[in-house]
Amino acid sequence: MRKSFYSWLMTERNPKSNEPKALLADLVFHESNFPKHTDSFDEVSRFLEEQASFSFNLGQFDQIWEEYEEH
Repeated sequence: MRKSFYSWLMTERNPKSNEPKALLADLVFHESNFPKHTDSFDEVSRFLEEQASFSFNLGQFDQIWEEYEEH
């Protein structure tokens, strides 16, 4: 079983970086309702589209997800 998306993304957290992956990691870190235990693209994507208290470029999210799947 692979790491959840959240667990993987937290390894990329860097509040001083302007890289999309680091920005998303910091936003998600502060989002208490983020689905932390899933590795489901649909679940995370749906959360970002419908429930997140922030907006994020979903094209960039797709690229970040591809990198997650490679690990």
